[in-house]
Amino acid sequence: MKVGLLRVVGVATAVYGTAVVAVPDLLARPSGLVDEEGRTGQATRTSLRPLAWRDAVSGLAMAMAPDGPALRTATYVRVAADFGDAVLLGATLPGRDRKLAAVAVSVGWGALSVAGLLAGRRREAMRPRAAEPRRG
Repeated sequence: MKVGLLRVVGVATAVYGTAVVAVPDLLARPSGLVDEEGRTGQATRTSLRPLAWRDAVSGLAMAMAPDGPALRTATYVRVAADFGDAVLLGATLPGRDRKLAAVAVSVGWGALSVAGLLAGRRREAMRPRAAEPRRG
């Protein structure tokens, strides 16, 4: 597991999530969830804030969880959220280009987290293990 990469992904996610909680337009505009005049409706702002709060909290968990099972669990939650976003936004956003962009961004962040989880596994698997003491 590459802890540093997971911490960076966590901090970036927490910062972005917090920013969208404060200013939902940061997610609404690029997602095409605005009216003809480029304004984000109140219902859309209300709907985006829990999603952004989820990102803020899950990112914070990745940034602060102790190394080991807690960090892995926080990262699994983040990966599930990112890949879930890819599926749901890819299926529901208006316009093909917006769908593709949302899928690319969501899968990209999820893949970064997966890479952080998998990094170092090969080295650990190839490292010789100490011989176990004989029991007797």
